[in-house]
Amino acid sequence: MNKRMFGLAAGFAAAMMIVGAAQAKTLKMAYDADPVSLDPHEQLSGGTLQLSHMIFDPLVRWNKDHGIDARLAKSWKRIDPLTVRFELNNGVKFHSGNELTSTDVKWTFDRLKVSPDFKGLFTIFKELKVVDADTFELVTTEPFPLVLNLATYIFPMDSKFYTGTDANGKDKGALVKHGNTFASTNVSGTGPYIVTSREQGVRVEFKRFGDYWDKKSPGNADNVILTPIKEGPTRVAALLSGDVDFIAPVPPTDLDRIGKDPKVDLITMSGTRIITFQMNQKRVEAFKNPKVRLAIVNAINNTGIVQKIMKGFGTPAAQNSPKGYLGHDASLTPRYDLGKAKQLMKEAGFEKGFSITMMAPNNRYVNDYKIAEAVASMLSKINIKVDLTTMPKAQYWPKFDEQAADMMMIGWHSDTEDSTNFSEFLMMTPNKDTGKGQYNGGNFSNAELDKLTLQSQGMTDEAARIKVLKSIEGIAYAEAAFVPLHWQDLAWAAKKGVGAEAILNVMNFPYIGDIVIK
Repeated sequence: MNKRMFGLAAGFAAAMMIVGAAQAKTLKMAYDADPVSLDPHEQLSGGTLQLSHMIFDPLVRWNKDHGIDARLAKSWKRIDPLTVRFELNNGVKFHSGNELTSTDVKWTFDRLKVSPDFKGLFTIFKELKVVDADTFELVTTEPFPLVLNLATYIFPMDSKFYTGTDANGKDKGALVKHGNTFASTNVSGTGPYIVTSREQGVRVEFKRFGDYWDKKSPGNADNVILTPIKEGPTRVAALLSGDVDFIAPVPPTDLDRIGKDPKVDLITMSGTRIITFQMNQKRVEAFKNPKVRLAIVNAINNTGIVQKIMKGFGTPAAQNSPKGYLGHDASLTPRYDLGKAKQLMKEAGFEKGFSITMMAPNNRYVNDYKIAEAVASMLSKINIKVDLTTMPKAQYWPKFDEQAADMMMIGWHSDTEDSTNFSEFLMMTPNKDTGKGQYNGGNFSNAELDKLTLQSQGMTDEAARIKVLKSIEGIAYAEAAFVPLHWQDLAWAAKKGVGAEAILNVMNFPYIGDIVIK
């Protein structure tokens, strides 16, 4: 090659490097908190699932229209009443360089079956049967209408990467809730991003995975920086000043402010996450009396909470199932009635009231600690004295699992986009062996509700199933199984040109890997 040709080649290469550098994009995000672990099976929470969609990929995933899209599974078909066969995409690589096979899916499935948080979802499955390297079958114990719904929670893990022992001689695949394990601090997924740096609660940095399998993904954010900012006003200020490009959630008090700013986009959607309080019947004898529970529900003005604290950014609730879910019963309405609440306390023999402890997070749900303060104040009007403690999400969930207070807040979005999920996890009689009632911190128990919940899970006649699901909500309403507050609306905000709206959905799992930044 002569000097002139060498110079042209060198110049062309340099130009390409400049173009590439110009096209490289960095997305700076701010959430109200970050997940406590990199292990996708350690905690069933929105934060964990948001992270999983960045560093792993599911077999299938929800789209904006509540339909199911293919992901690692390119196709599927039901081959008999109990069996659905899946075909994997070819050539999918993990971050380690290992290739995805059906063996990895089975290893992941078997791990989900023993996860304290996830096993309740998967008890309906008899097995995952490997057919060949790219084919497997999900087999249920009985006809089940929600196989694809649950497949959205199977994020295949790299079985070779997680097999063996770490530097301390511990099992790399060990699953320990709130524990410091190899899987909680190391990851090899198939997702669009690799974690390059992580300081819990401070900053997480991601880099685009060069061998990412989805070549059709339009995403162009090569680097992502996630900064947890607990305080809503501080999070909003960071966006408006240009320090970050995308935030979630947007505090209701800042909706108007952001909506009027010409430099940012405000994206809102009707929500399906119910915010509730549970009344622990094992800790407080009075809570075993349904009249006391009904008095508490009647004493809490949840419509007022939505209007004053949520600034209208929510829908007052009287049941778990939001409008649009099969179990939603429009006849069940909020029932604030302070006079009735006082009468019920008198009839129950607790006119003079009693004292309780209450706990709530202060950075998990929109205005969570303000809501807790309002509820405590409202209960004082029926002579229930509340000792309230609020704390950050990372500290709150271990306390929730311990059932460390008499009343505890929990929000819940149906993991299967189906009404049964609420009753299975929040209202069925707690059973550690099956995982049923895993988050029933009130220890509510009703044999008919348990029976109907199990019955609904095997029903394929939708009209008949709707009747059963509404009956479940009716029992919970009549028995005051919990304190319904509201369904929390969703709001995000991003700088103009970030393209956030295209990757958002009502499940609140932003598909960051597909974001297109102009």
